[in-house]
Amino acid sequence: MLIKASDEIKNIQKYSKTFENAGDLDNLIRDAGKAKYVLLGEATHGTSEFYSIRAEITKKLIEDYGFSFVAVEGDWPSCYEVNKYIKGGSEYSTVREVLKDFHRWPTWMWANEEMIPLLEWLTEYNQNKSSNKAGFYGLDVYSLWESIEAIVSYLKETDSPDLEKALKAIECFEPYNKRAEQYGMSAAFLGESCREEVLHLLQAIISNSNRYKQDDAENFLNLQINGLVSKNAEAYYKAMITDDVHSWNIRDRHMVETLDLIGNFYNKDAKGIIWEHNTHIGDARATSMEKEGLENVGQITREKYGKENIYAIGFGTYSGTVIAADRWGAPHKKMAVPNAQRNTWEEKLHRAGAFNQYIQFTEENRHFFNKTIGHRAIGVVYDPEVEHYGNYVPSKVSERYDAFIHVDETHGVTPIL
Repeated sequence: MLIKASDEIKNIQKYSKTFENAGDLDNLIRDAGKAKYVLLGEATHGTSEFYSIRAEITKKLIEDYGFSFVAVEGDWPSCYEVNKYIKGGSEYSTVREVLKDFHRWPTWMWANEEMIPLLEWLTEYNQNKSSNKAGFYGLDVYSLWESIEAIVSYLKETDSPDLEKALKAIECFEPYNKRAEQYGMSAAFLGESCREEVLHLLQAIISNSNRYKQDDAENFLNLQINGLVSKNAEAYYKAMITDDVHSWNIRDRHMVETLDLIGNFYNKDAKGIIWEHNTHIGDARATSMEKEGLENVGQITREKYGKENIYAIGFGTYSGTVIAADRWGAPHKKMAVPNAQRNTWEEKLHRAGAFNQYIQFTEENRHFFNKTIGHRAIGVVYDPEVEHYGNYVPSKVSERYDAFIHVDETHGVTPIL
């Protein structure tokens, strides 16, 4: 069915609801609360409102709907320090201090002022619980060296016979000076890989799981996932040099594999909240990503757990400011987010009403919003002057998400310095 542009605007006006604060999102949160996993997206990695709104949704899902943990697009070792802090087992004395443990660029993704209220709330929430405390974990694959170092540290502390395998793995990676691209080039073109060492290490951890579980169940989860990161990061950095599609898929499959381990740690019925960019949580099959052979967390979790058990919420903005960098590894800066391009998803939402609004996609209205349309995505590297060349992902929005939250004018996060 061909839908005219004017009809699209009318349909947005008919089915969207305005909101001013999280209390106005109760209907959306109630429906999301029925799922096993709620996937909360973001159109950028540096927008204040996305963090704040996700935090309020997260609190309600945990307190009112029994969700057990938050898992984010962040490194496992740094996020695990946050997890220890909110559960009362950290050496850090304040949230601000623990967030400064995020050393890998882009630090502002998690070391920002907007994260502090949520983590303080989680800490207070956990204080009165003797078990089943709410957790905070990282799903990403980048922390190769940090994860191996964490494994070595733990195996030394427990006087483990697997320490030798961990030392061999870290020794293998030492010549690359923690430079991922250097290792990737060597592995991809010279055949000088550390694959065998990390596989032996992970196999040893799994084989001796009963020994490690006797120490502490969550310590074992930490050991197990650091081992998984070591294996998958090695493959990721090798693939990154020669095959962008393969490396992307390694990363998102890793995130789902990690999510599965976290869920099993709590129990088979545990419910979790995932914070990641829209490009990860929105089903890739409803975008141009599918033609490129890309999979993502949104697609894989729907396939693995069933569509009825996943509730994906996309986020977007019409204009404002954002924290990003103009090249990889460069210092962050506040940048202008220009008005969304004409006839894109964000621009039509703005044209339908220049205010904050959300839409839940249902059997009644889904067909009105499944036409392919440009949908803005801003990463940690951004150039507002040329965003029309590559920052709009062709998407069938109502198939990509279960709901969408639009903040008409947004502001950059405040990094912790």
